[in-house]
Amino acid sequence: MIFQLFRRSLSQSATANTRKETAQRRAGGWLAATLSAALLCGLPYTAMAATCGNTSAGFDSWKRDFAVEAKRAGVRQAGLNALANTTYARRTIAADRNQKSFRYSLEKFMQIRGANTIIAQGRKRKARNADFFAALERKYGVPAGILIAIHGMETAFGNYMGDSQVVSAIVTLTYDCRRSEFFKPHAIGALKLVDRGAITGATKGAKHGELGHTQFLPGNALNYGVDWDGNGRVDFYNMGDALASTAYFLRKKGWKPGRGYQQGEPNYKVLKQWNAATVYQQSLAIMGRKIDG
Repeated sequence: MIFQLFRRSLSQSATANTRKETAQRRAGGWLAATLSAALLCGLPYTAMAATCGNTSAGFDSWKRDFAVEAKRAGVRQAGLNALANTTYARRTIAADRNQKSFRYSLEKFMQIRGANTIIAQGRKRKARNADFFAALERKYGVPAGILIAIHGMETAFGNYMGDSQVVSAIVTLTYDCRRSEFFKPHAIGALKLVDRGAITGATKGAKHGELGHTQFLPGNALNYGVDWDGNGRVDFYNMGDALASTAYFLRKKGWKPGRGYQQGEPNYKVLKQWNAATVYQQSLAIMGRKIDG
């Protein structure tokens, strides 16, 4: 998952505490007008395809076009209202164009991400929640160490889960031309999560729209969410649901129970499904091994 600077997370790890969107009535009319235009005189859907942009200037116009795509993809009224209410996320664009930490050496990367602290705290968390992690491993085959390493790396164990509006961030990245196609399913996912009541337009997450304890991109949250506590709702801001969802994601991406996850071992390649940066994968493997002892 895409990640923001960890030092801020770490500084808040001891004390930080960790959301109802108000839908505007005019959103329904806004969507209806857009859909009418798309269907006028039998115009093909491609004629209304949303066109990306690299500044905020065309964002509102793009949203009207994207609403057509979203509705065709199954997004319902609550999600469409959330789309209508999004704002261009300038801080998200700035962060996306200034990702430096993945260029560091492994040693430097682990230093700035606070690897030693993650390992030390991770061992304590494993011991304190032994039954929980054992249950996850029985069900999904994923050991505690790698899950705890992800949790520590992403949000300092839930102490800092982001300060950006998830829906606005992910919709802005879909509008931006740099990686529009990559983020589009996650924008659709975010709007469907709103439809389900899992998040609102005001829900906070990371700069790239990742959400919860382990910073799931919304499309992945939609597809791999697990209701671990059985309360009828998948809540990525609940540690149990988030870590169970993470274990389920890894298993569905090819994790082989009982096999190793160090470089050269069968499960190492699955870490790429979580984060494409080599230095991130290497760090997870090292920290996970040390946490598991």
